[in-house]
Amino acid sequence: MSGIPETDPRIRTARKDTLADPGFRALLERIPSDWEKECPASGHHSPSYSPNLIGFVADLGVRPGDVPKIDRILERILAHQDGEGRFQALGRFRSMPKALWGALFCDTNILLDVLVRFGMENDPRVVRGLERMAADRSPTANGPGWLCRPDPVSKFRGPGRKDEFCPMVTLEALRGFSRLPENRRPANVLDTARTCLRAWKMRDSEKPYMFGHGRQFKIIKWPPFWYSSYIVLDALSRYPTLWKGRSAREEDRTALAEIAACLIAYNFDDEGRVVPRSCSQGFEAYSFGQKKVASPTATAIACLPLARLSDLADEIASVDIAKLKSSKGGTGKPRLP
Repeated sequence: MSGIPETDPRIRTARKDTLADPGFRALLERIPSDWEKECPASGHHSPSYSPNLIGFVADLGVRPGDVPKIDRILERILAHQDGEGRFQALGRFRSMPKALWGALFCDTNILLDVLVRFGMENDPRVVRGLERMAADRSPTANGPGWLCRPDPVSKFRGPGRKDEFCPMVTLEALRGFSRLPENRRPANVLDTARTCLRAWKMRDSEKPYMFGHGRQFKIIKWPPFWYSSYIVLDALSRYPTLWKGRSAREEDRTALAEIAACLIAYNFDDEGRVVPRSCSQGFEAYSFGQKKVASPTATAIACLPLARLSDLADEIASVDIAKLKSSKGGTGKPRLP
């Protein structure tokens, strides 16, 4: 029902049915209830990390006020902001005897995305956070984006190279800014989006540390929380001036069409349905958590960025997947279910 107003009776009924569904209620139970004790042990790609799960249930229709538990978590997130405006998360760091509140970009950028998504973009703390996130964008070896910045308290920094942009936190920032009116977005935001497309274009000669473009990039891991063709398109498809209008560039249209063609070839069957090929453990009770049958949920989610890119449909269809150059570990030949 993409494009139908949320006031439409069909949307209201669908949301009501979703919120009442026992499986959906069980999914909400997975969200840790106490943000001030949550300390992700398995990284920011984890399906147990609150911002990931909150964003996912928002994809499924949750809105502000629907789930009191989420509203409480967001209020606690707002309560932890460093002196420069970055939102913080609790983390355990090597050589530190106890967990500390820190403001790594891989936390603060996704926290801002979630806060804006739940209607808090005008809260003064969020306004300050968005201004800080915009100011944290910097020149990198790959173009404007967000680096792996050491936390000022723990001194811990992510594994990325010091002069390279981090694709994931850059996409998180772009996704967050896309939810704002255009007049509130940072200047030259398209240049940052092009940094992400450059990573795809240069995939056979450059690789941001830990962010390749082979099979794991092309195949969505469900639920989709980490860098992949879907995550790239979900963020960049929110900026239509990348592919149409006076500022559009042909090489960007080509890159978007190629990534979209990979998303389709590696994830959809001949009937236009997604049969998950990679799943996080613990979601076997859901259609998106097992590899046996087509998943209506996965299909709907994967179709959203493609719907936004409908202007490129002919170019996407013309891409010859087998002839695409690929980074190490990848292939131009998808193996469908």
